[in-house]
Amino acid sequence: MLTDHEYMKQALELAVKGIGWVNPNPTVGAVIVKGNAVIGTGYHHGFGAAHAERDALSNCTESPKGATLYVTLEPCCHYGKTPPCTDAIIESGIRRVVIGCLDANPLVAGKGAAILQEQGIEVVHGVRKEECMNLNQVFFHFIQKKTPYVVMKYAMTMDGKIAAASGDSKWITGKTARMRVQEDRHRYSAIMVGTGTVLADDPMLTCRLQECKSPVRIICDTRLRTPLTANVVKTAGSYKTIFATCCSQAQAAPYIDAGCEVLSIKETDGHVDLNELMLRLGEQGLDSILLEGGGTLNWSALNSQIVNKVQAYLAPKLLGGEKAKSPVGGMGVSSPDNGFFLTPPTITRLGDDILLESEVL
Repeated sequence: MLTDHEYMKQALELAVKGIGWVNPNPTVGAVIVKGNAVIGTGYHHGFGAAHAERDALSNCTESPKGATLYVTLEPCCHYGKTPPCTDAIIESGIRRVVIGCLDANPLVAGKGAAILQEQGIEVVHGVRKEECMNLNQVFFHFIQKKTPYVVMKYAMTMDGKIAAASGDSKWITGKTARMRVQEDRHRYSAIMVGTGTVLADDPMLTCRLQECKSPVRIICDTRLRTPLTANVVKTAGSYKTIFATCCSQAQAAPYIDAGCEVLSIKETDGHVDLNELMLRLGEQGLDSILLEGGGTLNWSALNSQIVNKVQAYLAPKLLGGEKAKSPVGGMGVSSPDNGFFLTPPTITRLGDDILLESEVL
């Protein structure tokens, strides 16, 4: 006989199948157990699709009456794209519900669990709570802040260089690390770079993994210096592309004609105001951004306090060069005490490279 923790682990394993497809909804998995046997499993497949609880109920091999439901996130109790999951659970005759973590959405936030209890259903919550919360780190941020969760990502050598003195940056890291980046391009809703990256690399900024989605492409281009021949402009009809600029709509007309969306943003310190941009992107339902900019944009993002997480890919090589670029440029801080402080990093080995991940304090 498996324990609540073991069944919740199965629900978590199901939940991750929805990563990248459900944004800006939460990633959720569910398992239904009756008589020590799993009779139904489900997960949230995509935005607007059935929630995990309803998916699991629809997959039951026998009546769920008297069964236990394991779900990674508190069942919803309001009408959104789908009806309340609490209604479906009550109607099914399930007698016990085990919840990983409560929902941070103000429309739920404990109300779903309370409704089930009022109907005589036993409710347990907090099973594998930390894992369940980590799974929806982006969702919890977005539902409370209404702005995207921003992950600043860069690859550097052990002497802190993101490119050689010549400007050549292909490749700092190996294939395994680069594959992880492609997975994150699928995971997060958007990818953001500055004009310098476009001019230097002419990137596509798409996800190159099969059967995965590409992120919305956001170009911070204060003066609209991006050539109309750039890949991000030429392919705007196939991949949603947003230019954030301080230029007028008249100046933006050629980009709009090419299929790009142009957001006119106020100017702050000589560049697009990133805080206003985050608000505008949040209004579009973009819950997360993978920031793959150069040192200039990274400094502006940190200075604007929009960065929530830092991913530093560290390659075991040295490049040298006084003029070789580093991950964060700009003016820099006046002393170590004035730096941007991070949480102790989690460390992941990716082939010969190492990924360090920290939250911004």
